[in-house]
Amino acid sequence: MSEDINNQDTNEYSTVTLSLDDGTECECAIIRIFPAGDNNYIALLPLEGEAADNDEVFLYRYTQDDNDEPVLENIESDEEYEIVSEAFDEELDAMEYEELYSQEDEEE
Repeated sequence: MSEDINNQDTNEYSTVTLSLDDGTECECAIIRIFPAGDNNYIALLPLEGEAADNDEVFLYRYTQDDNDEPVLENIESDEEYEIVSEAFDEELDAMEYEELYSQEDEEE
């Protein structure tokens, strides 16, 4: 799968448009860029189509090229995917905690 990323800011989430191998495009919200193992990864939430209807999250290895342009790579092995999935679950827990903590601060 090759990805062509065009950053756009909408509302509170940044979005990217993925150009998929089958020639279709999918707009996704960037949930988080996070480390796992020796690499960084990105979690994307599709905003349209069947993947969005099923609340799927796309996980990719994330790097930047020499021009600081984002590069997404597929996660090839089940072992790497398992590590990334667990790290993403921890990131979600941290995001929920941060949200709860900030709500308590606003109420004080």
